[in-house]
Amino acid sequence: MPRNLWLLIIGMVINVTGNSFLWPLNSIYIHDQLGKSLSAAGFVLMANAFASVVGNLIGGSLFDKFGGYKSILFGIIIALLALIGLTINHSWYYYIVYLIIIGFGTGIIFPSFYAMAGTVWEEGGRKAFNAIYIAQNVGVAVGSALGGLVASYSFDLIFMANTLMYILFLLLAIFGFRGIKSDTAQTAKALQGGIKPAANSSARTSALLILCIGYLLCWIGYVQWQSTIASYTQEIGVSLKQYSLLWTVNGALIVFAQPAVNLLISRMLKKVKTQIIFGILIFIGSFILASFSHEFSGFMTAMIILSVGEMFVWPAVPTLASQLSPKGKEGFYQGIVNSTATGGRMLGPTIGGLLADHYGMSMMFGILIILFAVAILSTYVYDRALRREEELPVSPAEAG
Repeated sequence: MPRNLWLLIIGMVINVTGNSFLWPLNSIYIHDQLGKSLSAAGFVLMANAFASVVGNLIGGSLFDKFGGYKSILFGIIIALLALIGLTINHSWYYYIVYLIIIGFGTGIIFPSFYAMAGTVWEEGGRKAFNAIYIAQNVGVAVGSALGGLVASYSFDLIFMANTLMYILFLLLAIFGFRGIKSDTAQTAKALQGGIKPAANSSARTSALLILCIGYLLCWIGYVQWQSTIASYTQEIGVSLKQYSLLWTVNGALIVFAQPAVNLLISRMLKKVKTQIIFGILIFIGSFILASFSHEFSGFMTAMIILSVGEMFVWPAVPTLASQLSPKGKEGFYQGIVNSTATGGRMLGPTIGGLLADHYGMSMMFGILIILFAVAILSTYVYDRALRREEELPVSPAEAG
């Protein structure tokens, strides 16, 4: 991998590690330390997610206008100022305001990371996005583990640790990201395909939006493991320690099993569309098994299957967004993808909770499986109209 991609990988690990000091403990802090209800905590987290959606869209546009370096710096500075404020004063009302600002700032950052990954190693195809995806999961695993350790001493130290990580992130961005070029690969890609870089922009955008319908539905299903399924496991006697182990296994599998998944993809699933559909089918298998599980072993098996599925789906959608994006809209397209994922994480717990409360877990699982089937359909047809108008350029990785 090129040096610039390694810099992006290191930056992503630092960024997500800092975020992961705080996000797993938000509800606990709001409920146990600030004395607020779980519904109040849910409202604050939804506001944070909505601000992140807005940040994703704005961050993508900023990338297209000013490049990745300036866009990432802008997002870091916004988030860092809010983190400094949160470290100084994390009482209830300040907590709400600062958490919303943090969501907006971090939302700006992510589209630029993915857009830059797609341009610094264009010949690598999906490999660049796999690398960023693995970096995210390393950050989640390290940050969550360290966050729990730090919180056992003092919650005040959590905010300080998050701030220090973002100061380190800022320094890396200033001295490491300045020389990263983020506008050459898309031109090469367009010329390779023999089309004008901006040709059929509306058709490409429509294709991306259709693809993102399925992506949104996948995320709505996936986050049930953090909300309704999490509560359900507690009700049937799975301990909190065992439930936490599910996510430990999830993170470890993603980091260590990705090379095997990449080998399978390179030999059998050369088309990214096929890769996504295969991953969604694995999601369906995971949810079918979970719906019949009443013991920890069943949920562990279902989580392992889910983890394999996400390794096929999550890195593939940014890959297709990179391939679809015309010159000058790379950031905008990645902003749409990131905001779709955040929107799914925002809507999923509410939708799943309503289904579980009113119709029961069995019905919820059944409806989620139907949503996955719709996601397969939208993935299958997303580029049908586009291919009638133009031949999409194929990267070397796609040509396989």
